[in-house]
Formats: sequence, structure tokens, C-alpha cells
Amino acid sequence: MRSSNAMEFGAGTPLEEFRERVRAFVAARAPGHKVRSGVRSPESEAELKELRRWTAELYAAGYVGADWPEEYGGEPGHDPLRQFVVGEEIARARAPMPASGGSLAANALIRFGTDEQKERYLPRIRSADDLWCQLFSEPEAGSDLASLRTTAVRDGDEWVVDGQKVWTTNGHWAQYGYLLARTDPGVPKHQGISAFVLDMRLPGVQVRPLRELTGTSDFNEVFFDGVRLPADALIGAPGQGWLIANLSLAEERNGVGVSVVQLQMAWEDLVALAREITVDGRPALDLDDVRQRLARFRAEVDACALLAHTSISRWRAGRERMIDAPATKLTFSELNLRMAEYAVSLPGALGVLTEEDPGAVAGGRWQDAYLYARAYTIAGGSSEIMRNIIAERALGLPREPR
Repeated sequence: MRSSNAMEFGAGTPLEEFRERVRAFVAARAPGHKVRSGVRSPESEAELKELRRWTAELYAAGYVGADWPEEYGGEPGHDPLRQFVVGEEIARARAPMPASGGSLAANALIRFGTDEQKERYLPRIRSADDLWCQLFSEPEAGSDLASLRTTAVRDGDEWVVDGQKVWTTNGHWAQYGYLLARTDPGVPKHQGISAFVLDMRLPGVQVRPLRELTGTSDFNEVFFDGVRLPADALIGAPGQGWLIANLSLAEERNGVGVSVVQLQMAWEDLVALAREITVDGRPALDLDDVRQRLARFRAEVDACALLAHTSISRWRAGRERMIDAPATKLTFSELNLRMAEYAVSLPGALGVLTEEDPGAVAGGRWQDAYLYARAYTIAGGSSEIMRNIIAERALGLPREPR
């Protein structure tokens, strides 16, 4: 069911015609397999093949990568709001997003890569012949990424990489990784980091899938033991890694619109759940406390949508504030978790049944969503870190005692 009052980018504007074209394309071409909550990896070779096809078709149609330079497949005069429309429509169709690692790597290569790097890697990202993963986070460098310990030491015409990464989505499928490593331990931590292209098939690279609460393996640990990279694997100049990473991440903004649509659809699913289950012989939706809780959730969903859309409008006008991105991320992740918790509690004991269990409510959809929802409060900066950023950097409050 599509909400009639869902807030959308481009509603009532020329972007609406573009939205209709995207919606028709997604309906006709999106993979047909079940898409789970959150940022997930393909669960089989068949799903991987479909993800490659889907990614390549999105690029070929100009729905992804339209902001690239024209010589690498981009479109002149591209409206940046279109990327939000595309993200919203993919999310609304419950279709998989293209693997984000390639897009992040492309952002870095387009701005900082050599001509040779662009010619070698960008066409294969668009065709999905190569999948990429993001090799940033480490066991002791997640929210504080600048504390990373993986090293890259220059040895003649090569860089020798040693260390470990974790929470690497699609690491077990990827051909290449977008790597951050410390190249100069003698300078302040933000200044001693460099960015690299890492071939995941090189000797010394070991990928270990992580089995998660959800029962799937979407993330991986990646170990580097004396991995030798050619000198031309460096992106930009030594010590530019922190700048390159932040600018490439800043280009990935369509996640804001995706998050809003996910909340809107979760609310609609929650209403459907309240209609489906019964309490003392009556639909749960007939109960006053259930309706009141759903109404409060709807108000919060709309508030989050307004917050996100205002943030995007400020960004487009060049007036983005420090508070905008962390406030939107914090609001989405905490609200998403509370809605999933309520959905699991509403059917009582049946709420814990998985999709493999007979009698699972809503096919086990909410149990999976609940188990994944906590990850959103950690990934991309934990809720605690987001609150500190809002308090200290945006509002100027005293720093938390260290």
C-alpha cells in the first residue's frame, strides 16, 4: 500500500514526471527476490547475479551515476534532486539498492584519481563487472574512524598493507576494496591516512564472513598480511585519505530520502499488522492504546520526513548546518528501532517467530527488522556519537569529559 500523503521530493513539479518513469522502470526491471530490512548482501550466487544485472541497468538508464563526468557516462545538466527520487522509488518498491561500495569508490576516483585509474575502474563499476566494498571501519576504529591502525608502508614501488577491517558489507563478493590505511604514524591521526584501491584477490587478503543475529552474513572481517599494492593503487596524494573519504561520503546523500521512505512503509506495515492480529477476539487496531501509539509513530515519521527534506533543501542552497545530517540520522535510527520493537511486542509470543517458523506473523518480517534495527543506531556513527556531535559542534555545549 502506498500512503496517499507520503512526502516526496518533486511532488507537483517537473520531477514528478521523472518519478513516474523511474517507478515504471523499477517495477519492470527490479530483482524479484525478497529484500530484507537494512543494508544487506546477496545470500546466493543467483541473487548476486541479479544484483549485478540490476546495478548495470540502473547505470545504463541514467538513474545512477548521472552526476558523473560526461566522458564516463554522466549526463550534462543533471538535477541533483533526481538521485533522491531514484532512491525513494527503489526503496518504495522494496528492491535492492546498488552495492554502495562502487559508488563511494567512484566518487573518490572521479575527484582524486588519475586518468589511468578512471579509465580502468569507472566503466567496470557502471557495468557491475566489478563489485567494490568499503574498507574503512576497524575493531577499534568505528565511530572514531581516524584512529584506524591498518598500515600501508612504502617499499620501493609498492605499498605493504597489514591490519584488519570489520563490518565490510559485500566483502565476500567484492573484487575491489576502497581502503583507508595509515601511511604516516608521526603526524596527527587525521593527517596520516591515505586512500587506496585494493584488489581483494591479492595474496595476503583473507575475508571471513560474520554470522549475525539475523542469521545472515552481510558483514565480513578482512585481514591483510603483507599485502603488496602497486604504487599506482594510491588514490590522490599520501595523507589525503581523510579528505578523500569525507568528500566521497558527502556525495552519497540519497540515503536520506531512502530512510524516510523506509519509515513511511514501516508505519504502513505496522498498521497492516494491527489489522491482522487479534486481541481478545478483536483486531488490535480497534484498541484505543494501539491506535494512539500508531498515531504518535505517524507524527514522528512525518517530523523525520520534514527534517530530512529541510536538510536536503539547505544542502542544495549551500546553507547546510552542522546539525542537519546527525539530527536526521539520529531521528531515523531511533524511531526505526522503536517501531520494530513495538511490532515484535504487539503479537505477543508469536512476534519472536522467524520466517522459517510455521505461524510466523507477517512472514517473520518484523522479527528480522527488529534484529537489524539496532545496527542502524551504530552504523554510520552511533547514536551516542551523533548526540555528542549535535551537542558539542552544533549547539556549542561543553564537551563531554574525556
